[in-house]
Amino acid sequence: MTSTRQPDVPRNDRFPRTTFLDLDFDTVTAAEVVAFLRTRTVEDRFGYIVTPNVDHMVQIDAQPELRPVYQGALLCLNDSRVLARLAKLYGIALTVVPGSDLIVALFGSVLQDGDRLCIVGASAPLVAQLRAQYPRITIVHHEPPMGLRRNAAARQAAVDAVAAANARFTLLAVGAPQQEILASEMAAAGTVTGTAFCIGAAVDFIVGAQVRAPRIVQQAGMEWFWRLAGSPRRLGRRYLVEGPKIFRIALRWQRNRRRSTPH
Repeated sequence: MTSTRQPDVPRNDRFPRTTFLDLDFDTVTAAEVVAFLRTRTVEDRFGYIVTPNVDHMVQIDAQPELRPVYQGALLCLNDSRVLARLAKLYGIALTVVPGSDLIVALFGSVLQDGDRLCIVGASAPLVAQLRAQYPRITIVHHEPPMGLRRNAAARQAAVDAVAAANARFTLLAVGAPQQEILASEMAAAGTVTGTAFCIGAAVDFIVGAQVRAPRIVQQAGMEWFWRLAGSPRRLGRRYLVEGPKIFRIALRWQRNRRRSTPH
């Protein structure tokens, strides 16, 4: 059984938060997040960053036990322009900080020579490419088995590996919601310090294993279609069957919000 117990972990208090679909988002620009990350050290009390998109919100709605996992994050950043536009229809302003852009900035302007970085997930060849590209950063790699969500022993082994790595930053690249659950358990363990990112396949963009959509496609909120066109079998159900559920979820949330608002 998956653990979703929540430790007494800090939430960032320097940025304003906005609630949408019963989740608290930090309303912050990418530049402000990067500036914040530059202040984070390996000695800092552990905190993790989540970047929910439409797929994540649909999962949270179907599995409410996941909500406190996201709520317990140091930063909860909206990853989706589609989600931001949907929120705008309900009079709510969400900023957009794509997780992939955040990881590009991490490697480009936050990590310093001599820093330690731990990666959980990703493949050994991909990590080898990263080491070749960033030889002045010490990269520690832990590759857990498949089925991490149902394997408590494997999750504990990952927590222990990250604690032993003593890294300034940790990248959790095992897919949602496994990576978010793992981050929550790392926080609960009390043995890990620094900052973790729940990033999915974002490392692939650093080494060129995947190519981001052109900026104009991203700004139009159509990056999901770009990805679907590139991997229709893998992403077809997520984007064409599961994704549209977000509109029903938003309508139900709005009805509940109106009912709870005093007249």
